[in-house]
Amino acid sequence: MKTRLFLIITLVFLFTQLHAQSPRGIHVFVALCDNVHQGIVPVPEKIGNGKDPFNNLYWGAGYGVKTYFSKKSGDWKLIMEQKNPSSGILERVLFKHNTESVYLLADAYDGEKIRMATEDFLKAASGHLEVDIEVDGVSTQFGGKSDMMVYIGHDGLMDFDVDMDLSPANSFFRETIILACYSKEYFTPHIRAAGAHPLLWTNGLMAPEAYTLEWALDGWVIDET
Repeated sequence: MKTRLFLIITLVFLFTQLHAQSPRGIHVFVALCDNVHQGIVPVPEKIGNGKDPFNNLYWGAGYGVKTYFSKKSGDWKLIMEQKNPSSGILERVLFKHNTESVYLLADAYDGEKIRMATEDFLKAASGHLEVDIEVDGVSTQFGGKSDMMVYIGHDGLMDFDVDMDLSPANSFFRETIILACYSKEYFTPHIRAAGAHPLLWTNGLMAPEAYTLEWALDGWVIDET
């Protein structure tokens, strides 16, 4: 009996340690700002070109995801950049948190492909989209295997409907952040169908810039309530 109890305690301890050391993943889906192909109030042409991630309001501009997390945040380090990783995605970047075992993968979708960005985000939220990235020689999974999925950009659900099966692929606990105008109103039925858990979304108009995401993740990374 003592031997069995010792083995159970040992296994529980090892499982707890393994779980504690497992890296957490965040996958950010960014629909680049696009004056031509999105129902938005036009912004200056240079930052509203959905096919130019380098200058885009939500990516390469001062408060875009790539620029903000790589140059203005002291908590994250850029460890990978990739151009055109797949059709519709113009750039992909990977960050690692400086003090915690957390990775953040961000994809910049062509602004004309906002429907694809929205659908990929919802697929991931339901566990049906898988993205494998090699990190330090180890395959790390994002998409539906991430702990956190984030959508940033114009709320495309104001302009189009999505018709897709969002039944959860498994019981994995997935959280979401949706930085877009009136995202709670438009995304609620889809997030419910996907079985995901909303951590942060919006009740009004907003500028979905990266400082809001960073501040939200500051607490999430260290498990604040």
